[in-house]
Amino acid sequence: MDRAMEALDATLDGLFPRERAVVAPGAVHVPGWLSLDRQRELVAACREWGRGPTTYRHTVLPGGGVMSVRSLCLGRRWVPYRYLDAVDLEIPRWLCDLGRAGVREAYGEDLDFAPDTALVNFYDAGAGAKMGLHQDKEERSGAPVASLSLGDRCVFRFGNTENRGKPYTDVELASGDLFVFGGASRFAYHGVPKVLPGTGDPELGLAGRLNITLRETGL
Repeated sequence: MDRAMEALDATLDGLFPRERAVVAPGAVHVPGWLSLDRQRELVAACREWGRGPTTYRHTVLPGGGVMSVRSLCLGRRWVPYRYLDAVDLEIPRWLCDLGRAGVREAYGEDLDFAPDTALVNFYDAGAGAKMGLHQDKEERSGAPVASLSLGDRCVFRFGNTENRGKPYTDVELASGDLFVFGGASRFAYHGVPKVLPGTGDPELGLAGRLNITLRETGL
């Protein structure tokens, strides 16, 4: 029944396009920002990045916990909870340009957004991968974060800047969606409590969800 309802939701989206929304001050959701062709290009790039010299890995947290998503970094490498000077894979200029375009789309103006790191997270369709509520606070820059979604839909929980509790807003992110958060919402807690398996466009050839977040470390 759940799969049938998800398929119906996807059909209804085609009839009644999802609308752009300001989820919180400085937090903007732009549905369907990426064309299908651009999504295919990004999926192909994510696969190529995973071929080496680094691969998608489960991050081990300082307390011994292991994240259920698999990740890799482009540009300055993030490890819990800091950035290293090391670079395994250069962040492509075209990806930085895409991030700048996303911020411009969200805010309607050109900002001096110069991302020097991109975190690519893969949520395995069959493994129940999710992301707990957290803050992106290792950066020394207050520049916004630009997030791109590919593949399966997810529930994206966008909270407040004080704690992991309420108030928060659940937003459904679909493949091709853009989400930008900065300003008063730059350090809001956020996470992915649920991915909806099998809801991605079959033409992408992707089982699961990919998420690319572009950030400016200020280092």
